[in-house]
Amino acid sequence: MKSIDGKEVDLSEYKGKVVLFVNVASKCGYTPQYEGLQKLYKTYEKEGLVVIGIPANEFGAQEPGTDEEISKFCSSKYNVTFPMMSKVVVKGSGICPLYDYLTTKTDAKFHGPIGWNFEKFLVNRNGEVVGRYASKVKPESDELVKAIKVELEKK
Repeated sequence: MKSIDGKEVDLSEYKGKVVLFVNVASKCGYTPQYEGLQKLYKTYEKEGLVVIGIPANEFGAQEPGTDEEISKFCSSKYNVTFPMMSKVVVKGSGICPLYDYLTTKTDAKFHGPIGWNFEKFLVNRNGEVVGRYASKVKPESDELVKAIKVELEKK
């Protein structure tokens, strides 16, 4: 993949980490979740959590900006310091390989197209998807925080 600043990113560099992949958008009712995602990242980063934001424009054209505009928005409005990737397609024609994998090649209970912005996939230290959370599940929800803590405790 490419980072939001255009650098090549090999996702294998996150091996051994617990990763939360989130398809994000700047003009969505769920956009304030950036605040909770940043808090999660800062709280659990030292224990091995990485939050990765992946901008996508498939839902209501709510991520129309360029990578540079998205990056500026995230840093100025929400002080985002977690890794952000370049905008990609997360559903349908042209779907990026990561989201093709997350939605079709994982445990069948996690299959299915992305429904909206801010869906979350929790991946354990071995690269296995262990949770999928709908947009309405807030980053600070007991359900998600508990699942993250369980995975972080596994060394």
